Amino acid sequence: MTEPSFFPEPRPMTLGAVAELTGTALSPADAAERVVGNVATLDRAGPADVAYCESRRFTALLRATRAGACFVRKGDVGLVPEATIALVGDQPQRAFVTLGRHFYPDALHGISHGGTGGISAQAAVDAAARLEEGVTVEPFAVIGPGAEVGRGSVIGAGAVIGPGVRIGRNSVVSAGATLGHALLGDRVLIHPGVRVGQDGFGFLPGGRGHLKIPQVGRVIIQDDVEIGANSTVDRGSNRDTVIGEGTKIDNLVQIGHNVVIGRHCLIAGNTGISGSTTIGDFVMIGGGTGIRDNVTIGSGARIAGMSAVSTNIPAGETWGGYPAIPIEQWQRERKAYLRVVRSVMPPGKSEEASNG
Repeated sequence: MTEPSFFPEPRPMTLGAVAELTGTALSPADAAERVVGNVATLDRAGPADVAYCESRRFTALLRATRAGACFVRKGDVGLVPEATIALVGDQPQRAFVTLGRHFYPDALHGISHGGTGGISAQAAVDAAARLEEGVTVEPFAVIGPGAEVGRGSVIGAGAVIGPGVRIGRNSVVSAGATLGHALLGDRVLIHPGVRVGQDGFGFLPGGRGHLKIPQVGRVIIQDDVEIGANSTVDRGSNRDTVIGEGTKIDNLVQIGHNVVIGRHCLIAGNTGISGSTTIGDFVMIGGGTGIRDNVTIGSGARIAGMSAVSTNIPAGETWGGYPAIPIEQWQRERKAYLRVVRSVMPPGKSEEASNG
């Protein structure tokens, strides 16, 4: 059985062209005509590959690399092996990613699960739906009445687009995703299995049962948003759930009703955001974080993974812990805890054993 390659092979390019593309400088400068054809990690790169080293933690890997070229900072040029050409710049990882994006442009978009362009005869597109030219609808996708899909967008195999949903141009709704009560902007990427626009979790508790609260809002997803596989975005109950432009959401993230997320946020996997939470711009949330309802997280804030957020977080601050507190306070308390544990711990016992 042959080993498949899921992306087209990159077109080789000279190191001079690489340096121009990434804004880096060659060392030695006379290596401009040397040709490379791929990107790889320090430990797996060969003579035709380009790697990068961003941190001195990886000095040993850098010294041993067989890469044809490597992005490094100026101060690390002396660590590069003699057979490897240095590509010198202030941000090696960004340069590496820039080159990777150039080599593999298809990896930046959704994955086709059987589409060959156009509208598949096996898709169900309601006569009242409006599709601009150049829309691809893959087999077994369903597009409901009154839905609108902009030019260049792709509706993946088995995806369901509910009545009245609007999708902008050059967006991708991947296989098996479902969208209802939603308005999407341009260049939105919805990964497989995402659920958008279902009921929010709204019930009024009572002694004779729980009274369901009508969820009559929408989901607004602005331009350039990416939502990872099997994540869920509930529609609003009495206002819209909003995800701001450029925000990137990992797999298995739950976003509750009425949540408003600002622009260019990064939200890692297994995060749960409860209803009516407001998140500012450029917020970073680590994986496995839980955020209670009706809190506000200021712009530029960062939250460590596995945190439990139960109160407002001011703009620009870094918090972590269970419950989350300012990170400096958490570190002080952790050090104090360790001092106490070590002072009472019998000889030979470990901290892990005391926690067990």
